[in-house]
Amino acid sequence: MKDFLKDIESRFQTTDTIQQKECLAFTTVDKSRAIAMVTWLKENAGYSSLILLTAVDWIEDGVFQLTYLLNNPENGNEIGIRVGIDREGATMESAHHLWENMMTYQRELKEMFGIDFPGSPRVDESFILEGWDDIPPYRRDFDTKKYSEETFFPRPGRKTNDPTQYMKSKLYPKD
Repeated sequence: MKDFLKDIESRFQTTDTIQQKECLAFTTVDKSRAIAMVTWLKENAGYSSLILLTAVDWIEDGVFQLTYLLNNPENGNEIGIRVGIDREGATMESAHHLWENMMTYQRELKEMFGIDFPGSPRVDESFILEGWDDIPPYRRDFDTKKYSEETFFPRPGRKTNDPTQYMKSKLYPKD
């Protein structure tokens, strides 16, 4: 796999390559080269299976990190392609033409993070959060506690426990 990683580094100017296991590596590519790289991996290197497309919100850096995880069924190797995109006006070229299930991942990321994939089928339709009108809930600046307090009413008979003390009492009841 090391020779393969060197090859894609020279083809696509990848950076920050990490080989986590003999059959698993991650590498970072510029947004402008990402879809070309994913396409090349599918069509020329045997990475015909899309395992997932996911995102991480690096709010401190002002970026989302997309990760395309691909599998080569012939040799069992997997590669994660990491792409940084700006949080403000977050958009990424669609790859729905490569895998049928790609549009599902892209719809989810649009709804949960606010990342747009222009041209992807049904990307603007509600996926999970019908009628949602707040900021996307997987963004780190979404205040889950505030949303819960404003949306749901307190139920009688419920009490709040300090998690540290509660777990201590459950794990060490005689102390």
